[in-house]
Amino acid sequence: METIIITAGLSALVSVSVYIIVRQILLKNKKSEIIKSAEVEAENIKKEKIFQAKERFLQLKSEHEAFINEKNIQIQQSENKLKQREIQLNQQSSELGRKNKEIESLRENLTNQLNAATKKSEEYEVLRKKVLEKLEEVAGLTALEAKNQLVDQMKAEAKTQAMSYINDVMDEARLTASKEAKRIVINTIQRTAPETAIENAVTVFNIESDEIKGRIIGREGRNIRALEAATGVEIVVDDTPEAILLSAFDPVRREVARLALHQLVTDGRIHPARIEEVVAKVQKQLEEEIMETGKRTCIDLGIHGLHIELIKLIGRMKYRSSYGQNLLQHSREVANICATMAAELGLNAKLAKRAGLLHDIGKVSDEDQELPHAILGMKLAEKYKEKPEVCNAIGSHHEEVEMTSIISPLVLVGDAISGARPGARREVIESYIKRLKDMEDIAHSYNGVTKTYAIQAGRELRVIVGAEQVSDKDIDQLSGDIAKQIQDEMVYPGQVKVTVIRETRAVAFAK
Repeated sequence: METIIITAGLSALVSVSVYIIVRQILLKNKKSEIIKSAEVEAENIKKEKIFQAKERFLQLKSEHEAFINEKNIQIQQSENKLKQREIQLNQQSSELGRKNKEIESLRENLTNQLNAATKKSEEYEVLRKKVLEKLEEVAGLTALEAKNQLVDQMKAEAKTQAMSYINDVMDEARLTASKEAKRIVINTIQRTAPETAIENAVTVFNIESDEIKGRIIGREGRNIRALEAATGVEIVVDDTPEAILLSAFDPVRREVARLALHQLVTDGRIHPARIEEVVAKVQKQLEEEIMETGKRTCIDLGIHGLHIELIKLIGRMKYRSSYGQNLLQHSREVANICATMAAELGLNAKLAKRAGLLHDIGKVSDEDQELPHAILGMKLAEKYKEKPEVCNAIGSHHEEVEMTSIISPLVLVGDAISGARPGARREVIESYIKRLKDMEDIAHSYNGVTKTYAIQAGRELRVIVGAEQVSDKDIDQLSGDIAKQIQDEMVYPGQVKVTVIRETRAVAFAK
């Protein structure tokens, strides 16, 4: 048994030894093959790299040769250019030498000629002196005296010709200026032709039915009396169907009365207290409308930067008239006329338009009424920082002050053109309004008088007095005094009825 085990162990040991020996032989053979393969591959790579290096060398060599050839060509070209430049310089040098010789020869000739000319000049001067001396002997005048006589004669002839030329130019200018002025005025009138508005003294208020007439009159006429006292307008309620007449020479009063009546009729509540409230409200609304009218007028005409008080005066022009011509329309027309003429003459059209619009603001101002409206308007413009040219144009448009601005004559002419348009004005209307205003002023000059209203086309003057200052006994004397002063100082058709009204009120408040 042991022998078998030993034999088996030896067999296994031998087998392992044989395996190891065989493996080493195989690995050695494989290693030799790998080394051979690597040597072959390395030889191939070496040959390839040598081949690539030779190719690169040949390429660089060809590029270098090409570069050298190009540089040689450039050098050859530069040498050729230098040779040509040298040839040109040699030619120019020879040419300059030739020209120097010619110049030298020419200079010698000029020197000789100058010397000859100097000699001839001296000879000419000697001959000229001899001729002058001979002429002086013949004429009996020295050269200076003859020169002075000739100068005096030429001055006289030149002065005569200049005067003749000036006269011709002035005559031509007069003819041209006359034609040009006519052309400008005619074009201006044709381009600026708004419709003319003639103011009257009556406004018609339309109503829906005759029942409303009774409500407006009120019990025993108290409503209509309160309305007339609050507005200063005579309200005529007659048999005319669906109409009430509002009579007053002042358009502002008529407009206040019309608007107040419209609100009262629409609201339906008509009584004295409500009438006073509505009239006060309407007066405030009308002031706002006047301001809006002034602003809209300035925007329409393209006039900016006016003082707020001037804008208010422009708005009040809507409710004033000048010889029957609406004052706002008249002022707008004058502004456009002045701007057109200024543009035709090459002047400042905006400044002329501004002066034309403001030229009659003195007519709507409540300030110093003793001044002419042109002077008053000028002072208002100065007060509200208008330009001196505009102020002078306003003050001089009736030639009451001297014209110092170039636009002043334009405003004067524009005002005349607007007023002279056919149908634009009626002298009767202006004198009629002035008579009513004078009548009211006479009554207002008495102590205790609070309000005065000329109504019925100036045939009646209503005077409202304060109850605290005038008693019932005094009103008879007051009415007689006013009537006598009107009779002595004024001229009017027919007769004037003076009515003095004294109203006593008792007011108490429940708290």
